[in-house]
Amino acid sequence: MSRTLLLMRHAEAEAGFGVDDAERSLTDRGRAQAETVGRMLAAQGYAPDHVLCSSALRTRQTLDGVLGTLDPGTQPEVDISEAVYSAGTDTLLELITYVPAEAETVLVVAHNPTVAQLASDFLGQPGMGGYPPATVTAVALEVEWLYAAPGTGGAVVLN
Repeated sequence: MSRTLLLMRHAEAEAGFGVDDAERSLTDRGRAQAETVGRMLAAQGYAPDHVLCSSALRTRQTLDGVLGTLDPGTQPEVDISEAVYSAGTDTLLELITYVPAEAETVLVVAHNPTVAQLASDFLGQPGMGGYPPATVTAVALEVEWLYAAPGTGGAVVLN
């Protein structure tokens, strides 16, 4: 079975002055970005059947925007996790290895610098430049989730 890992940075969020970081909301532009990503994923044939999403408000809102554009009959299993919110690259990769074996396409909605670093590791571009809000990297894995790691599949930035 082929597996696809989609690594997404949350869409554009409010600056958050005077607001707890985890409670920062998306801007109107961010909401539009999330919906655009959902339409792009659908147009390119990506249909996540499992999601790992940070517990932060902006990532949950991003996920809502993405999923809101997908076929209602293809709604994935969603794991909202504070562990994703606070994860470094090693922890995020470990969380990915716990995904159920039957999942074919996993969407991770997380934060910089972690998601950018993990994407650059899969792309083989250490120290990759910017990874703007709502950017998605697709990784075509050649292994089961348990063995997912940089070097185990080809990756491309989708937008």
